[in-house]
Amino acid sequence: MSKLTFPKTFTWGVATSSYQIEGAINEDGRKPSIWDTFSNTPGKTHNGDSGAVACEHYHRWQDDLDLIKSLGVNAYRFSVAWPRIKPDGTGPTNPKGLEFYDRLVDGMLERGIKPFCTLYHWDLPQVLEDAGGWLNRDTVDAFVEYADVVTGALGDRVTSYATLNEPWCSAFLGYAIGHHAPGIQDMKKSLQATHHLLLAHGSALPVMRANAPEAQHGIVLNLMQVYPETQSAADVEAARRFDAFHDLLYLDPLFKGSYPQDVIEGLGDLAPDVQDGDLKTIAAPIDFLGLNYYTPAFVKDAPDAPYPHAEGVEHDNVERTDMGWEVYPQGLEDLLLRLKRDYDLPLFITENGAAYPDELENNHVHDSARVRYFEQHLNATANAIAKGADVRGYFAWSLMDNFEWAFGYDKRFGIVHVDFNTQVRTLKDSAHYYRDVIKQQTQVVAG
Repeated sequence: MSKLTFPKTFTWGVATSSYQIEGAINEDGRKPSIWDTFSNTPGKTHNGDSGAVACEHYHRWQDDLDLIKSLGVNAYRFSVAWPRIKPDGTGPTNPKGLEFYDRLVDGMLERGIKPFCTLYHWDLPQVLEDAGGWLNRDTVDAFVEYADVVTGALGDRVTSYATLNEPWCSAFLGYAIGHHAPGIQDMKKSLQATHHLLLAHGSALPVMRANAPEAQHGIVLNLMQVYPETQSAADVEAARRFDAFHDLLYLDPLFKGSYPQDVIEGLGDLAPDVQDGDLKTIAAPIDFLGLNYYTPAFVKDAPDAPYPHAEGVEHDNVERTDMGWEVYPQGLEDLLLRLKRDYDLPLFITENGAAYPDELENNHVHDSARVRYFEQHLNATANAIAKGADVRGYFAWSLMDNFEWAFGYDKRFGIVHVDFNTQVRTLKDSAHYYRDVIKQQTQVVAG
């Protein structure tokens, strides 16, 4: 801990998302999202779990903000539930839904916490999915309408707005392999969803900037640092293809105004339909890039596999989280330096953390593996900053245990333990560690 040094202006935060913590799915005018539908479809989530109750944050938000303040962080990344604001996807705004986030933002400001708002963290109104979801170009216009209302109401009280969280997950997990809502398995549809998600991002930015000119505006991507399993020419080339398909498919249109040509050629008939002007819209300037990092990818050449003809390799005898993900902090440092080299814009680590099978014993959770995970990844972040990466902040994922999508309540990412029977919150050792790091950094700056 003593080795860590961060800029005095560094943002320290925790992160959550609406469907994972709020509960109250049928209250104050909210209508179903695709995750309500998906969760209630037998076999889609662990134990048939859903976000119907989750952490009851919708009713416990004041106590939760007090909890956040107690951690010493100066920022909170949250997301707005589209089905609360526009229960029918478009059309009339639901005032009670908007009032909740109005109160939430004011509550943060009263506590000296900077609001970092994500507009879309996967909970698309079901009525829009019924009309085609992200396969329907009209959903782009619906998103702009929704973004206009939220940013118009919250304005410059919010420090930072992100349009989308991890469009790869929405498109690939939702439409290609079906592990996430809406549960479709069709690669062509997945790639069309990718395009419409990016188009929604770019289309909304001018409206958001007009409504909140003092705020920062950007997007959050789950990028992977990709490594070839061996230094053979075939594996090196496979890693390059995999990186282009997983990362550059999102980075290039955002920063270069084009999709990677070799990816489009490799996909052939699966490539998305793109209309004139779309790519210029997607490439609208952003103020920051949010990076969610958990684990890297090690790949080998797989000529018989579908494009990108690459296959992930799982190593033996390495440390893994409860998700089965390899712990590899060097991947974060390498990724931050790559983003600095290739794009040179302000970066925020908007999610970083780990799930472990925590146990509450005598009102304590001794999650030493998670403490180690944070320590290693904060070290990687500090190293990248020392080497020139413009990293402005770090958000631990997650503030508290919550509904972990298809894994239900089986996976715990929180630095705060939640007893889902009683809703009692208990700080884990990792929360104490994180608070101590922030306190020490602040004292170093003050000294």
